[in-house]
Amino acid sequence: MRIIARKTVKDFVERRPEYADAIEPAGAWYRQTEAADWATPSDLKREVGSASILKDSRAVFNIAGNKYRIVVWINYPYRVVYIRFIGTHSQYDRIDAQKI
Repeated sequence: MRIIARKTVKDFVERRPEYADAIEPAGAWYRQTEAADWATPSDLKREVGSASILKDSRAVFNIAGNKYRIVVWINYPYRVVYIRFIGTHSQYDRIDAQKI
């Protein structure tokens, strides 16, 4: 999968020192996603059982023991993952994952 944009993840983990514990889990998520070949939401769910599949080709990944969440929009035919949000669990609770 091609991921747009790595800078979103990098900016998040570098923004504040308290997010430093997200560096390794975010990197692991990035590598796993980059190596994936998800043609359908079922493919994603089969590979990443903890991912939540939302409407409109969106998915939510829990990283670092569910301390952080990554919301993505996936263009399955073109194998492109667009990062829409990365943040703490409490920050995620304040957004609408379907609209961000």
